[in-house]
Amino acid sequence: MADAGATEDQPSIVILTGAGISKESGLATFRDADGIWARYRIEDVATPEAYARDPERVLGFYNARRRGAVADDVHPNAAHLALARLEADWPGEVLIVTQNIDDLHERAGSKNLIHMHGELLKARCTACTGLHPWRDDITLDDACPACGSLGTLRPHVVWFGEMPLGLDDIGMALDACALFMSIGTSGNVYPAAGFVQQVRRLGRARTVELNLEPSEGATLFEHARYGPASDIVPAFVEGLLTRGLAAADGD
Repeated sequence: MADAGATEDQPSIVILTGAGISKESGLATFRDADGIWARYRIEDVATPEAYARDPERVLGFYNARRRGAVADDVHPNAAHLALARLEADWPGEVLIVTQNIDDLHERAGSKNLIHMHGELLKARCTACTGLHPWRDDITLDDACPACGSLGTLRPHVVWFGEMPLGLDDIGMALDACALFMSIGTSGNVYPAAGFVQQVRRLGRARTVELNLEPSEGATLFEHARYGPASDIVPAFVEGLLTRGLAAADGD
C-alpha cells in the first residue's frame, strides 16, 4: 500500500478505474443507457437478499458475466497496458483501485491492485469463507475445494448492501498520494465517488478525471481529459513519464 512517507522524488499515485476502461475490451458496462442495469433489476440479481431468495438465478447472472469475461476476444486494451507501464516505470508507488470485477488489469501486467468490488473469477464459500480461483460456472452442486460443503459457493463480488473491500488500505493510499486519477467512472457509486473529495480535503494532491465524457462528479476534479480511454490514458501516462506530475496540470 502507499507509503505515508513518500517523498517529492517518489510521489505516489492512486488510480480509480471503472467500467469505462473495460468497455473498449468488449465488456458491457453496468450504468450506461444500454448497460446491464437497464436489462436487469439490481434487487433480483445483485443483493444478498436476491441470493437467499433465488440462488440459481443470481448464480446464472454471474455465470453469464464470467463467460463473457473469459471469452477469447476479450483482451486488455491500450489503457490497461498504459497503467501497467506507469506502475513499472514511475519512481513512486502506483496503486490501482478498481471497481471492475474483471481481470484485465492483471492480464495487462498491473500488480499493485485492489478490487474494491471483488473479483468475478473467484468463488467464495459461505461456510468456511475460503476463496478460490474459478473460471467455470458456479452451481449449487459444486463443493467447496477447502471444506467440501455443497451449495455454499458464491461469486466473490460485492453485492449492493455489502461493504466494499480494502477500504482501510485505500484510505491510507488516498491520504498519501500526490496524484489521484479517476478513469472510466460514472461518479455516482459511493464510496468510490467520494475519493476525490477525500484527496482534495488534504489540499496537497492533484486530481484528474479521464473519461469518455464528464462524470457526475466532474466539477470536483481540478483537471480533466475526455475521450476514449484507449486514446487518452496512454497519452496521459506518456506525459507523466516524460514530464512528471506537471503533466497533470495542462487541460
